[in-house]
Amino acid sequence: MEKIRVVQWGLGNMGRGMVEMLFDKEGIEVVGAIEKRVEETTDLGVFLGNEKLGIPVMNDPDALLDLVKPDLCILAIHSFVKGVVEEIRLLTKKNIQVVTIAEEMAFPFVTEPELSKEIDEMAKRAGVTVLGTGVNPGFVLDTLILQLSLGVRRVDHIYARRVNDLSPFGKTVMEEQGVGLSREAFLQGVEDGSVYGHVGFLQSIPMIAKSIGLTYDEIVQSREPIMTTVDRKTKDVFVKAGMVAGCNHTAVALKDGKPVITLEHPQQVRPDLEHIETGDYIEIHGDPDVSMVIKPEVPGGIGTIAAAVNVIPHVLNARSGLLTMADLPVTHAIMDDFTNHLR
Repeated sequence: MEKIRVVQWGLGNMGRGMVEMLFDKEGIEVVGAIEKRVEETTDLGVFLGNEKLGIPVMNDPDALLDLVKPDLCILAIHSFVKGVVEEIRLLTKKNIQVVTIAEEMAFPFVTEPELSKEIDEMAKRAGVTVLGTGVNPGFVLDTLILQLSLGVRRVDHIYARRVNDLSPFGKTVMEEQGVGLSREAFLQGVEDGSVYGHVGFLQSIPMIAKSIGLTYDEIVQSREPIMTTVDRKTKDVFVKAGMVAGCNHTAVALKDGKPVITLEHPQQVRPDLEHIETGDYIEIHGDPDVSMVIKPEVPGGIGTIAAAVNVIPHVLNARSGLLTMADLPVTHAIMDDFTNHLR
């Protein structure tokens, strides 16, 4: 394979960032993009506000995929399995490898068992791999924890906390977090499901538990609004003082009433405006205790972009089916030709 031919599906904040990273990588050729917002075929360079590149952007996935015949597609359009399953059906039908940043796809077997089985079977029939990844889920609050546990003889309790800045993300994520709402509207949103908080705890906890061999009886979640006392602004949202700047979402896996895995994720836009430091914190209590701190956080936007791009050779090397990050060998940044990492 001279170069890995990649299509980017979705050109929102994350999709644009992925295209820019792909352009910088040796051994990768971006051959097209799919974006529902374009009414007619345009050029990717023009869409991004640059010079013409001769790379088509279309709103017709079937036509674009038949035209450019990619090896792999990065899917960046939705957070949930139901929001990407039709796209995965099309891609696997055309024998195209899939990397998706849909958070629920990082470990969809608990929340969507039937669709997970269907996707796995589709991928195996086509001889391709489908992988969900990102900064979280996909790295900080699951894969990184698993890597840290390598030097531990016994695991009693895992506690991890990610304090991050939501600013790089687009409107969909802001809505899931309830950003810009009043306290009352936030609580009503939690009640009716329109405010979800972090999409990923029901993926990260089962992935960790299955990989290590921990068992739990139930997962208990809580979501609380993070109120701002100052105005906060990103390119996608303006939050007035007294409104919701983010969501403090916690999930605890309990065994016999005692926590075995505790994950906390307070995330908000522009935490720096109220002197809040971001960071990633992992504690493994057992034999021995292990503690890790990353300050500031692994940036959410950049981390998601990098994860989706850096796994490409691993996906091409992997067995067919619906896989998770726990199924891959140790993943890492790639600074040379991506094709050097293909088997």
